[in-house]
Amino acid sequence: MNDMQDPQPSPSAEVIRPRRKGIYILPNLFTLAALFAGFYAVVMAMNGRFDLAAVGIFSAAVLDSLDGRVARMTNTQSTFGEQMDSLSDMVSFGAAPSLIIYEWALQGLGKLGWLAAFVYCAGAALRLARFNTNIGVVDKRFFQGLPSPAAAAMVIGLVWVMDDMGYKGVEHIAWLAWTAFGFTVYAGLTMVTNVPFYSFKDVSFKRTVPFIVIVAIALGFAVVAYDPPRVLFGLFVVYGVSGYVVYAIRKSKGTPVSVIATSTEEPDEKGLHQ
Repeated sequence: MNDMQDPQPSPSAEVIRPRRKGIYILPNLFTLAALFAGFYAVVMAMNGRFDLAAVGIFSAAVLDSLDGRVARMTNTQSTFGEQMDSLSDMVSFGAAPSLIIYEWALQGLGKLGWLAAFVYCAGAALRLARFNTNIGVVDKRFFQGLPSPAAAAMVIGLVWVMDDMGYKGVEHIAWLAWTAFGFTVYAGLTMVTNVPFYSFKDVSFKRTVPFIVIVAIALGFAVVAYDPPRVLFGLFVVYGVSGYVVYAIRKSKGTPVSVIATSTEEPDEKGLHQ
């Protein structure tokens, strides 16, 4: 009986290699644009144009809110896009705001100034890392801690308002430098708390709404356009403290304050994994 041997592939046989995955252009264009806006903001701050630096950060926030929605609407989500988005966020809402606020006011406080800027930068990095690891177990209706775009808007909104009011050489104005210090530390620490901030992710743009809602949106655009620095700064300051209000209300009612679900079986955690 002849021995059975495994057939050997012929030299001419074609080796099948796994197909390389491409990169979706559309959502990553928004991400790259947000990254450019953050980099632009730093360059403008280095040249003393803090008004344009603020515009860059707020533009990055708008673009960052669009890339994920565009990816979901066009079914072009990818692991590459998620990682690219996180890196862009770290630049635009972590490193850039900390450098801008330091250049604008904190350098006059010496070591405390750059430590405050570092607290903000580290808070943004930790918040983004935690968001990526907890994304599957967090109540989608709330953010765990202040989201980094809102934190950046709070800090840079202060810069924009004061620059628009004519304050220059802020590092030599003690009360304003310490105000910037307080905003920077508050935003940095609030990003890494467990305080719930409403995410607006349960708002559907596919549902019909009454006509008055469209009128209200149009009026909202008009109010923002009337005085962008003050209106946007005011909105994000209110949002920046809203999480603590929600936390206090939940605590007073005895309802769970954490947005992290550890089990899908507990009645109080119903819906957190949906």
